Amino acid sequence: MPRVLILFTGGTIGMRYDPAVGAAVPALSARELLEHDPALQSLAELDIYEYGQYPGPHMSLERIWEVSEILRRELARSDIAGAVVTHGTDTLEETAYLLDLRHTSPKPAAVVGAMRTVSEPGFDGPANLSAAIRTVLSPQARGQGVFVVLNQMIHAASEATKTDTHQLETFQSPVFGPLGLVDVDRVIFGRRLIDRVVIDGPRIETRVDLVTMCAGADGRFIDFARESGARGIVIEGTGRGNVTPEAVPAIQRAIDAGIPVVIATRCAHGRVLDIYGYEGSGHDLRQRGVLFAGTLNAAKARIRLAVILGKTQDPGEVRALMECGAY
Repeated sequence: MPRVLILFTGGTIGMRYDPAVGAAVPALSARELLEHDPALQSLAELDIYEYGQYPGPHMSLERIWEVSEILRRELARSDIAGAVVTHGTDTLEETAYLLDLRHTSPKPAAVVGAMRTVSEPGFDGPANLSAAIRTVLSPQARGQGVFVVLNQMIHAASEATKTDTHQLETFQSPVFGPLGLVDVDRVIFGRRLIDRVVIDGPRIETRVDLVTMCAGADGRFIDFARESGARGIVIEGTGRGNVTPEAVPAIQRAIDAGIPVVIATRCAHGRVLDIYGYEGSGHDLRQRGVLFAGTLNAAKARIRLAVILGKTQDPGEVRALMECGAY
């Protein structure tokens, strides 16, 4: 049988209700989780790596980077056919995207979680694990990088995002849709990514801040990011990638200080584009030197900028790496 790495980092998939606390807490090890459904052992030889029992919000950039290092090392083993990483769903898309940006192996990997704990009816952990294992064993998955697999759907790590706080179908690819699905008898891919971006650097820059725009927002948080040592700033703008006039001076001060500033959109669908010409518009920001995130949401844009700045601080290279790829 092929051998698949199960890299366990925690999340709801490893939680159960604790009556003493009155809420769900980390509880299950990877082995206990796998024992919950013995049929998982029939899919492949499962090689377990117990990284931790971290809820999604506890996964820092340092920990995500460490997980990526472990994944790269383990996938280099000749006996490993693919890998499945368990993760809390709150930050799953950020980890999956960082893993994908650094994924140079043809061997596939999938990041998986659960929306219900083992204490709840309809615990979805084993079914999601099964789908993820089957996905990375599919010949069609080779060379496609890292997937997000939940609720029988296969998403590209660069496109998947959590859209609902509780529903099983929470992970969607709003712009382009899923890559495929896991059916009863087979794994079906309906499309492939045209252009996967890989940025292989030696470290990650953790001092990258994210600021959200809203009606009446000013530049205080942008100024605070610059003054407190941010090495990069991502702005979650409105619409096509616009900000309030009051935020523009702070953005300019960051650019003048040599800090890369990236504009993304808070909209669930679409890409940022410089089609408007008023103060604070995408066109205005582009003229000032702001970088565009394309279809990446703000959280993923922050991950990408953090990886880029761990590789280079050259402004031209930063722009090229931030804006390359299919949008």
